Parts: sequence; C-alpha cells; structure tokens
Amino acid sequence: MNGQLLRLANPRPAAVWAGLLIGAGSGLLALATVLAGPVIGFGLLIGIGAGLFVLTNLMAGLALMLAAVALVPFATLPVRVALTPTFIDLALIGFLLVYVFQWMTGRRRDFRFVPAGALILVFAGFMLFSFVAGLGNAPPTTSTLRKFVEMTLSVLLPLVLVDVARDERTLRRLALAIIVFGAMQAVIGLALYALNDVTAERLLNALGRFGYPQGGVIRYIEDNPELGERAIGTWVDPNAYGGFLMMVAALAGVQVLADRPVTGRRWLAVVLFVPLAGAVLLSQSRGAWVGLAVAVAFVALLRYRWLLIAGALAAVLLVSLPFMQSAVERLAEGLSGQDLATQMRFGEYKDALTLIGRYPLIGVGFTGTPDRDIYLGVSSTYLKLANSMGLTGLALFVLIMAETFRYGLARWRSLTAQPGLLPVWLGLGAALSGVLVNGVVDHYYFNLEFHGAGTMLWVVVGLALAAAKAASAPAGSPQSN
Repeated sequence: MNGQLLRLANPRPAAVWAGLLIGAGSGLLALATVLAGPVIGFGLLIGIGAGLFVLTNLMAGLALMLAAVALVPFATLPVRVALTPTFIDLALIGFLLVYVFQWMTGRRRDFRFVPAGALILVFAGFMLFSFVAGLGNAPPTTSTLRKFVEMTLSVLLPLVLVDVARDERTLRRLALAIIVFGAMQAVIGLALYALNDVTAERLLNALGRFGYPQGGVIRYIEDNPELGERAIGTWVDPNAYGGFLMMVAALAGVQVLADRPVTGRRWLAVVLFVPLAGAVLLSQSRGAWVGLAVAVAFVALLRYRWLLIAGALAAVLLVSLPFMQSAVERLAEGLSGQDLATQMRFGEYKDALTLIGRYPLIGVGFTGTPDRDIYLGVSSTYLKLANSMGLTGLALFVLIMAETFRYGLARWRSLTAQPGLLPVWLGLGAALSGVLVNGVVDHYYFNLEFHGAGTMLWVVVGLALAAAKAASAPAGSPQSN
C-alpha cells in the first residue's frame, strides 16, 4: 500500500518541473521571436526539436550531420558567442554523445576495430603534437582552436563509423542518405547558376545571418565575369563544391550500374546522378573533373571493364560537342600550365617545398610559420599536410588511405558475393580514389577552413572500412543497434 502511494506521489514533482521547463522554454522562444524575428524564433524551435530527437536516436544524429555537411557546411548558430558552433559541430557532437551514452548504458558492446584504426589514432595524436609544437610560431585564436578540434573529431570519425555501421542495411541507408543530400545540393547549385547573378547573390546573402560571407558571393572563372560563372551552391568555394559533389557522384554513379543499387531502382539512381554530374561540370573545378574520371576508371578496372571503352567513347563525344569547348579549353590550359590559376599554384608549390625543406619532420603546425618568407596556404592536400605535420604526418595519411584500399580489396571475394554491399564499397572506393587524385591540386580535404569537405572525406574512409568489415563478418554475428 505504501509503495502504491509512493508511486502515485512521485510523478507530481516531475510534472511540476516539466511544466516549469516548458513554460520557461516557451517564454524564451517568444522573447527570441520578438527580439530577433520570427525566422530565428521558429529556427530555434525546430533546432531544439531536432536536437532532442538526435539525442534519442543515433542514426538520426548521423543523418543530420550528413545533411549539414552537404547542405549548409559553413552555417553557424545565428547567436554570437565566444565559440560559435557550426551546424556540423552540433550534429557531430550530438551523434558522438549518443554513441558514448550507448556504451555507458550497456546498449552497445563488442567494439569493432580495423587495422586502419590504429593508424588513424596515431595520425590524430601526431596532429595534436604538431599543433602544440607549432604554437610558438603564432598564438592560436579561439576560432583556430575550435576548427582544430573540429578537424580532430572528423579524423577520429572512422573509428566510430566502423563500430556503428555493422550491417548491410545500415550501410546502404547511409550511402543513400549521402547520395540524396548530395543531389539536393547539386540541384541548389544548378538553380542558383540558372538564376541571374543579382537574384542568386541576394539569395546567398540571406545566409549571412548564419555565418556565411556577404557580398561578392558569386564566383567566376579567374574572378572575371566575362569568362563565365562557376556553380557553388551553398559551399562558397567552387573547387570545394566540385570536390564534394565529385565524391557523391562517384558513389551515385556506381548505383546506376549495380544489380542492387542503394536507391532500390536503377532509374532513381540515374535521376540522382544527373544533377550531380551536371553540377560538377559547372563548378569548373578541373581537379574534380579529373577526380571523377579516375573514379570511373577505378570502377571499370575492378568491376565493369566495358566502362573503359564506353567511357573513352563518351569522352570523345563530349569534347566534340560545341557547348563543351570552353571546358575542354580550361582543362587543356590547366594541364599545360598556361592559365593564371595554374601558374599561381606552381608558385605555391615552390614555396611549400621550401617550407618542407626547412621543417621536414613535424612541419610548423596549424597557427602560423616561424619565418616571414614562407606561409601555410597551398593548393594541395598533400603539401598542406606536409606543411603542417611534416613528412611524418604526410606518410601517416598515405598509409591510412593505402590501408583502407588494402582492407577492402583483401575482402573482394566476400564483397562480390554480397550484391547489397558491393555497390556501397565500390562507390566509396571510387570516391576515395577521386579524392586522392583531386587532392594533388586542391587543399580543402585537409584545411581548417573547410570542415565540411574534410568531414566528408573521413566519412567515406569510415564507411569504406565498415563495408569491408561487414563483408567479412560471419553470418548471424551479433549486431549492436
């Protein structure tokens, strides 16, 4: 009887506190709406609801992070504080918190690990070492500290993804989410490209309240409006935009060929792939173009040999079309080093090699350089890595990428025997091969200023490792949801 009375009495304080919290929250939302406007007020309401949902669902948190990376990679909270977090930060931290809570509550057991995980841990540790060692060159700002933590969390993300994405169903859903969000970004980019520049500029400037740059947002070839516009979507930088969509297009293109595409229907894969390929082309990113061509070659050599002939014929057809002549000329100028952008890159490469020659082992860190005649900026992922972390950091990065491919190819027979997993790993492998080539001439895959591109790279690495691990797992092995 006493126990029954106790059970009846206990809910009252909880109900009172719940009512007070709801009332206080409603009051704060109303105040925000009055002071900052209805857009901010409703945005907070939606954000709080999404946050609460993320904190109860691991996959929702991961999907929200992928959406933030694809659609609003530079968006920050409209409220300015000392360390204003980005939307990617909030989604990533929410995802990681739920993951940790699952371990703390016993819902997750039997941690999955792959050999590349050890290399990733060493790489992240060496990043921290180089960062601390380079603090004497220039004091870090709060923004630099936040961005370095962001990059470190992204680098460690594959360890979590291998443990979370344990089965075919989860991997296929995540691959589909990447393709859908990427196709949405491609459509945004194509729509903005089709609009007149004034209207597109006004729409992009509206993102200014969320931390986006304002004014002069539309990008042109060599910053000259007479040479033509470049598609950027909501990625600010056309090269980063093209490099991101190149990864997604490689993954989506494999689904067009697969017996069991993650889209379910092949025609749907085609519908999603077309805007992705179109946006990559209109980004005018020659590195992304070559990266996508290498991704096609990777798929052809491993699985669909007929693609080599079909791809060659398609390339000949494309370069002969009148509207493709400007793209052909740009690619030819880049390969021959005749245009201004390529010549500037050559100058950056020369300066980067000078820096590496002076500080070969651990680089100069992430905050600045000790000498006035050298600088950190260079348009190459590999040289930027070597600048910040020395040849040691570069070697670790190359080993991680090589191990990711080795681990998957060692399980090639298991993958080909599972038609549901094969298009996932093959698409991710194609995306990664494109990144490794594109990274020669672009820097955003390892850059504190491009958190979205770097995060997407490590998501691809993590899911590729997870797909290979799932292919080799015995049937009926326990999964942790």
